[in-house]
Amino acid sequence: SGAAGDTKCKRAALSVPGRVQTGFIKSPLSQKRLTQDSVELYCEAIGNPIPEIQWWFEGIDPNETYAQLWDGARQDRVKINATYNLHSTSTISIANLTGDDSGMYECRASNDPDRNHLSKSPKVKWIRSQANVFVIERPEIVTYVSESSGKLILSCNISAPFPTISGHKWMHENKTLAEDENKGAFTSYTIDGKKEDHSGIYECVYEMNPPIKGQVTVSVAPQVTAYKKSEHGNEGDTGVLTCKNPSYPAVTTWSWQKSGHGVSLLENASGRYIIKSSGSKTELRILKLDIEQDTGDYLCNGTNLYGSGDATVNLRVRSRLAALWPFLGIVAEVLVLVTIIFIYEKRRKPDEVPDDDDGGSAPLKSNATNHKDKNVRQRNAN
Repeated sequence: SGAAGDTKCKRAALSVPGRVQTGFIKSPLSQKRLTQDSVELYCEAIGNPIPEIQWWFEGIDPNETYAQLWDGARQDRVKINATYNLHSTSTISIANLTGDDSGMYECRASNDPDRNHLSKSPKVKWIRSQANVFVIERPEIVTYVSESSGKLILSCNISAPFPTISGHKWMHENKTLAEDENKGAFTSYTIDGKKEDHSGIYECVYEMNPPIKGQVTVSVAPQVTAYKKSEHGNEGDTGVLTCKNPSYPAVTTWSWQKSGHGVSLLENASGRYIIKSSGSKTELRILKLDIEQDTGDYLCNGTNLYGSGDATVNLRVRSRLAALWPFLGIVAEVLVLVTIIFIYEKRRKPDEVPDDDDGGSAPLKSNATNHKDKNVRQRNAN
């Protein structure tokens, strides 16, 4: 039956002034789940005073009676979370479902002061809302990974019996890769490229009620790469070298060593080296860089159950004065230019300046003489 059919609400009115009868705002919904899955039921009630909410269960066995569920019941698989603010809300969740979890779950609410009294009957009965949970045995899904002609083929095959299939879906990292409406038990997905480039966890989803997922794992040895193939650092500073592993599964053991130092590994205990690693990344910090001692190639190595991989990072250590060389070069160029100009001014010919003065004054004298001659002729004429 549907959710509406599964919900039974019994309300009782009160004539006491200021008291508001309890009522449900939201009721739990019936659900189908697979074994090993989890289920969550939600209930919400109002009233004045704010009502208390309890959860009860009745199994599919005809002789079984209702039993109250508590937080931590069924070997701590049952979790109940309730809040009482303005109105009441309660959520019950059951993890790692088994066939014994199938049955009727009942949300009860009441705000009667005597609702939990052992000998005194409450004036108002608990109101109830019910939902069925059906736990279906999980069908087995057999998965395969194969390579052929530069392609990676993932496949799933579900074993009978199983509910009606309406289609399939392939997913990776919460992204849908492909969908179809085939109703068969077998489904496959083909990837162009090498296994090493497409490692990870893929899911084949069978569209049915409820949906069933199978996991296809593509596992490879670590595909270690350097974050930067070449790093630079100044003498006396801290150098940081980083390697990462984007493949699956994660690296279980990281190690660092310096080229030319044999097989000896760099370790935190050495004092100048600090190594921080996770499954997908490793970082080597070198304190107080030294030009003679630290310059060179460093090898990072990652290992997991499927093999190992490594990468090389080149470290160049510069003198502290290295940053001053461009500035000093500019200063030197300016000094050379100023010196050349100074020497040029000193070596100019001494007569260049007087020649300029003479050339400029000669025409003035000639003009003055001509004016005097004109004045003399004018006087004579008069």
